[in-house]
Amino acid sequence: MPYIDPEVITEAKKMDLFTYLQNYESQELVHFSGNVYCTRTHNSLKISNGKWCWHSRGIGGRSALDYLIKVKGFSFIEAVEQIMGQAATKPPVFMSKTERQKPKVFDLPAVSRCATHMVNYLEKRGIDFDILRFCMDTGRLYESYPHHNAVFVGMDEKGTPRYAALRNVGFMGEATGSDKHYSFGIPAEQHSDTLHLFESPIDLLSCATLLKLQGYDWRREHLLSLSGVYQPKEKTEETTTPAALERYLENNPNIRKVVLRFDNDETGRLAVQTIRAVLPDSYEITDKLPPSGKDYNDYLCDRLGLPRTQKKERSHAR
Repeated sequence: MPYIDPEVITEAKKMDLFTYLQNYESQELVHFSGNVYCTRTHNSLKISNGKWCWHSRGIGGRSALDYLIKVKGFSFIEAVEQIMGQAATKPPVFMSKTERQKPKVFDLPAVSRCATHMVNYLEKRGIDFDILRFCMDTGRLYESYPHHNAVFVGMDEKGTPRYAALRNVGFMGEATGSDKHYSFGIPAEQHSDTLHLFESPIDLLSCATLLKLQGYDWRREHLLSLSGVYQPKEKTEETTTPAALERYLENNPNIRKVVLRFDNDETGRLAVQTIRAVLPDSYEITDKLPPSGKDYNDYLCDRLGLPRTQKKERSHAR
């Protein structure tokens, strides 16, 4: 076995993974949220507070040395040589925690004293009032002040708001500091193995309304929207699962079926193909196009004899 001076090994162990990636594989370092980062290749590998953990594999460590051995398959000698060789060629620049990207504080818009504008806007798009009432009563939907936008709130496992999509006639946006891992959704009322996935909250509520019109229990299965249209990378192998979908599947391991209800356009069709490629084979994936129109709100408006809403440029989910 080749000999490496113990002092060299000690130096190699000092380099944390964040510093290593930032200096020598910067294309792999992706900001996740707050002070948490992940790698582009493995989005379930999280880096935070000097440690890293590859959640999907149940392994972790502190140093770049651990990462090279456990994740990239280097031998101990190869990993030491990789780190020290890089450091000799380009001495690393260490970034303090305060210098790293600071998370934006999540800032929900103020609540309007009444919801008349929001309800009128959504009812004109065909959304059932009882479904709107459920969302308002559970804190998932309200009208903002002073702009009177419809605010679709995404919550974490404890029911704490973490994300908000803002919609109104000719406008769409997000609340400052929104975490895309917690997009707007409605969980199944009881145990269910099926998740329906949508591009937008309005498409989700449109489908729920359609289910109710057809006499189905719209709370029977999970409903989740992405924070905008899913925009895959040019190379499928570099594309990761949408953040909201990854989080939802991790927190609901009983889900085995995913129904994709994306738009009937080029972007929506590409998103379907890519999600089929990135989700594990253990999931049964079904593609459900709206029977008419570009999206499920178009189809709902067609069913009810309402005019379709002109769509603006869509935001992108990550």
